[in-house]
Amino acid sequence: MNRRTLLGATAFAVLGWAGLATAQDLPPLEQKDSYTVGFAQSESNNPWRIAETKSFQDTAAQCGWNLIVTDAGGSAAKQVADVDSMIAQGIDVLFLPPREESPLIPAVMRAKAAGIPVFLVDRSVDPNVAQAGRDYVAFLGSDFVDQGRRVAEYVIQNFQGEEGKIIELEGTTGSSPANDRKRGFDEAIAADSKFQILESRSGDFARDEGRRVMETLLQAHPDVNIVYAHNDEMAIGAIQALEAAGRKPGEDVMVVSIDGTRDALQAIIDGKMAVTVESSPFFGPLSCETMKRYAAGEAIEPWVKVEDRIFTAENAQESIAGAY
Repeated sequence: MNRRTLLGATAFAVLGWAGLATAQDLPPLEQKDSYTVGFAQSESNNPWRIAETKSFQDTAAQCGWNLIVTDAGGSAAKQVADVDSMIAQGIDVLFLPPREESPLIPAVMRAKAAGIPVFLVDRSVDPNVAQAGRDYVAFLGSDFVDQGRRVAEYVIQNFQGEEGKIIELEGTTGSSPANDRKRGFDEAIAADSKFQILESRSGDFARDEGRRVMETLLQAHPDVNIVYAHNDEMAIGAIQALEAAGRKPGEDVMVVSIDGTRDALQAIIDGKMAVTVESSPFFGPLSCETMKRYAAGEAIEPWVKVEDRIFTAENAQESIAGAY
C-alpha cells in the first residue's frame, strides 16, 4: 500500500467517503526527521509581519525544518514568483500568507500539482475558486469577520456620544482580512442607527499610509468621533494624524482596532485607544503541529482556527509584557 493510499485510508476512517476523496486529491507528506519548508512572506513593513516571520524562524530547528523564507515586499506578483521559485527548489511543504485573495491562487495550484502540500497562514484565498481540503490542505488563522464584529459590539456598548460618526481605515485591498474585518464591523454597526460610517478607505495596513489617509479624511469629515482601523499600525497612524490636527484621541475621538501589538497596548494604557482585538502572529508552533498531524495521516480540518483575546484598559497593562 503506497503513502497516498495510506493517507486516504486514514481520512476514510475519520470522515467517510467524502473525506477519502478529499484526502486523495491532496499531495501526501512523508513522515521524516527533516523537511525543506517554504514560507513566502507577503511583506515585512510592520511589527505583525516581522513577528510572524520570526515565529517561523524560531520554530524551524525544533520542528526539523530547513526553512526558506522570502519577502514579497508588498507585491502579489513578487509573492507568486517567490512561490514558483520555491517549487523549483523542491520544497516539501509550503506555508503561505496570500497578500491578496485572487492573485495567489495560480501559485497555490502549481504547488499542489508539483506534489507540495500547501497550508495558508493568517490569510486565505477566494473560496469560490480554491478550497481547503481540495486545492490546499487547510487555512490556519483567525476569524476575521468575528474580529470586526467584536470591535463593533465594543463600540456600540461603550461609545458615550449621542451620534457615532465613523471613519474606517481598511487594510490591503483584496486581502481576506480587509474584506472580512470590514464585513464583520459594517454588518454589526448597521444594527444600531446611532452610528454612521462617514467614509471607508484603504490604508494598506501601514502606519504611514494610515496617517496620510486619516489626514485627508479629517479634512472632509471634521465631525468624526470614531476611527475603526483594520489593524493597529493604521490606528497608530490615525492617532498621529488626529493629534496633529488638534484632536484628542481617547477623549473626543474613540479609536478602535485589531491586532494586539505592543504599541497598541501602550496606546490603550495611555488612554488614546479604546480597544484592540487580538490577531496573533505566532504561527510557527501551530504550523509545525498541523504539518506533523498531516504527515501522520490525520484528516486536517479545513480551518484550523485561532482563538483571539480582546484588550482594553482593564487588561492592557498586564498583557503588554508578552506583546510584540
